[in-house]
Amino acid sequence: MRRFARTLAAVALATTVVAGTAGWASGTTQRAVTGPPPGSASWRADGVLGRELPDPGSATAAHVSLFFAGLAERERQVLLERHPSVVGNLDGAPLELRYRANARALRASHDPRLVRLATPGRQILAFDPRGRGQVAEVFGDLRSARHVSVVVPGSDIDAGTFDRKNDVYGTPAGMAQSLYAETDPGSAVIAWAGYTTPVGLGLDAATGGLAKAGAGRLTRFTEGLAADGVPSPVVFCHSYGSVVCGLAASDLGATDLVVFGSPGMRADDVAGLHTGARVWAAKDATDWIDDVPHVRVAGLGHGADPTDEAFGARRVPARDAEGHTGYFAPGTDSLRAFAAIAEGDFR
Repeated sequence: MRRFARTLAAVALATTVVAGTAGWASGTTQRAVTGPPPGSASWRADGVLGRELPDPGSATAAHVSLFFAGLAERERQVLLERHPSVVGNLDGAPLELRYRANARALRASHDPRLVRLATPGRQILAFDPRGRGQVAEVFGDLRSARHVSVVVPGSDIDAGTFDRKNDVYGTPAGMAQSLYAETDPGSAVIAWAGYTTPVGLGLDAATGGLAKAGAGRLTRFTEGLAADGVPSPVVFCHSYGSVVCGLAASDLGATDLVVFGSPGMRADDVAGLHTGARVWAAKDATDWIDDVPHVRVAGLGHGADPTDEAFGARRVPARDAEGHTGYFAPGTDSLRAFAAIAEGDFR
């Protein structure tokens, strides 16, 4: 009987994914962008400083931080000018140097999708043009911030949709800006679109391959923040981004994990995440994600609903949010709660 029930669940999930019921739609299979930043081979071969440069593919963020701490400003500038794509994406390198390197790389790009990202004054902490493009942007003063948050988005996000003007609060830039505006001046928020997301809500979104690759990149990113002296973050994870966060949870060094519109975290409960972070979950009554089967069978699905009482997460109110992307809309109870969590004030 139990095997029959699991088979029915698998059939229901497959039907949901393939037929597009409950808000899911067919998607295009993606190949995850992984590995060190573009230009790493030239970086490794460069003897301009008369010493070996840290290998972008194997050096720890702590080692990278120590390396840059031992350089004069002139030497840092030389590396920035010769290898902006490596310096801008090298976790553990100084924040300010990464901003300058990515601004340089973006100015040199001829991709029309990236024109807005090259606007002077934007603090781009990561920019990888490979594939559909990956971006991380900082809102606020990350160097002096007492409280830091990282926003991890779900499907259909890349360099071109990072700050799109429609469905603003479904984009990482829109969510981060809204949270930043709701928090105290001592806070900073990072919009992190640093992994290959599913396109549409087909098989990529129903399986964990892209999330596993993204979890490694997210872990590396937070290790870089820690190596550069940034406070431990609160990590906000939307939709498929919560699958990424679930797989990365044990290594993120986060104080809190906040998931919303989640299809599951690839864990049966909070204990299964193996994290010391407080775990929070939100889902509004009009979010179509509630119609997606919360199962994990034959490689499909992401498991238990984090908002179920049995999962053990702390519940975040979301009565005012609308749909799958309304959680950060100004004036909502979910945004107010998110801001309080970001500042360590929500109980």
